[in-house]
Amino acid sequence: MASAQNRLTMHIGVVGAGSWGTALSNLLAEKGFSVDLWVYESELVEQIRKNRENNLYLPGQTLSENLTPHGNLEIVVTDKDLVLIVVPSHLVRSVIQQMAAHVGPNAILVSASKGIENETFLTMSQVFKDVIPALEKSQIAVLSGPSFAKEVVAGLPTAVSVASSDLTTAQKVQEAFATPNFRAYTNDDVIGVELGGAVKNVIALAAGIIDGLQLGLNTRAALVTRGQTEIRRLGLKMNANPRTFTGLAGMGDLILTCTGDLSRNHTVGKRIGQGEPLDAILADMRMVAEGVKTAKSVYHLSKKLGVEMPICHAIYHVLYEGLSPLKALQELMKRDLKYEFDAE
Repeated sequence: MASAQNRLTMHIGVVGAGSWGTALSNLLAEKGFSVDLWVYESELVEQIRKNRENNLYLPGQTLSENLTPHGNLEIVVTDKDLVLIVVPSHLVRSVIQQMAAHVGPNAILVSASKGIENETFLTMSQVFKDVIPALEKSQIAVLSGPSFAKEVVAGLPTAVSVASSDLTTAQKVQEAFATPNFRAYTNDDVIGVELGGAVKNVIALAAGIIDGLQLGLNTRAALVTRGQTEIRRLGLKMNANPRTFTGLAGMGDLILTCTGDLSRNHTVGKRIGQGEPLDAILADMRMVAEGVKTAKSVYHLSKKLGVEMPICHAIYHVLYEGLSPLKALQELMKRDLKYEFDAE
């Protein structure tokens, strides 16, 4: 285990200044690290420097003086020991392409982006490797779990999972992020942690729809439980550890995102359930609801792999084919009766 002195001299860059990227960079900065944060919006760079606040994505929170915003991605990535990627999943490939020439040979890239790429069906860590083939497994990690940015930045107790196929790497990232109010557990199941973080957003859309339709707590509890079964099915097909889906990056994140008022995906689903069209909802949002794009990836990936995911399929039909939420629910409830548990 690294000493406290070594941890605080680690050079860290954070790519993405949305609410989650800002919260995590501030957590690291408040711990004592000097953190460079890449900010896409030029006006936000100056605003953070001047007022020590991200008024677009995390208003009302004073940011640490150890956090330095930049509009230049090269500066944020070059000569860093750890680079945290926190951009919307559909932008990860283009951002990694821009970063590739500046990533050091020993740098650890940590994904805190949750999604599955539409065109390739790759998870975010797989996109890292696809864009930068020279990356070793020991250079890739994933951070995921039940963690709303506003609560993390407020210092409320939070626990997450840090996954890498290299345990030493997972422990380095674990130590970097650990604070008295932010507890990180290591895991070696990278694909399971990523699938849990991505697919739960699709189930959260469904949970929001249930709440928007005012169908009650029984319905939502059933939805979340059966949604967990679908996530596990996909995970097993992709060689994930089934235990991951009972942990923080699985059930923990699923519960939070399906029930918390701060969940963007739940909010989008709720507005759909109340009758608003998806295009109008998305046009009204500054931040990204990852489940909308991930629903398309999960639908096509599950069809390709032959994985039964009726709730996720129903959400795809609601979002992209105009199926009414009530009709989708009726079709789910009328499916053939069966034994509750899968064979494996």
